[in-house]
Amino acid sequence: MSSLVKEDLEKKLFKPLSQNLYEFIEIEFSVQDRYYLCVSVTKNEEVKIIMVKHYRIGLEEKYEVTKKWSLNDLQMIDGKEADTDNPFFDLHFKKVYSLEAYSCASKYAFARTVNKLNHAYLKKDLQIVNFDSTYINDDSIWSSNNKDCLVLMRICFYAFNLVCLSLCPLPL
Repeated sequence: MSSLVKEDLEKKLFKPLSQNLYEFIEIEFSVQDRYYLCVSVTKNEEVKIIMVKHYRIGLEEKYEVTKKWSLNDLQMIDGKEADTDNPFFDLHFKKVYSLEAYSCASKYAFARTVNKLNHAYLKKDLQIVNFDSTYINDDSIWSSNNKDCLVLMRICFYAFNLVCLSLCPLPL
């Protein structure tokens, strides 16, 4: 489903704006409409963070840009609590925007993409706080191109280790 939405967003919104869509996540912003937080790169290699409203008129899907920021203006991404599985995070521009992702995994996917594009295009000191850095940085052994499976893979690894340890006999 998300690949169809991404394809539709690219075709109807980002290609006409001459931008490449790198990542989008669904955010809980309004009860009535769907909203997406998108990360794109312009032809001038400027990274944009765009909030898009998704609605339907008859059978046709429509997308409307509601907010647009430059990555250069982003000061910090605050994941709220690194130790808990929650979808809440703040984007700190001149104003702080408190957002709720559809899931914790999508919150991390967004932060990973922003971090990766920051290193590729801006190389500025972007603060990403209250996230488990193991899941954010590409230099960790857990980095993966299959972004949503990242958290699940690590949980399975720890669970497997716990099972193995619990089956080992203790020396007396």
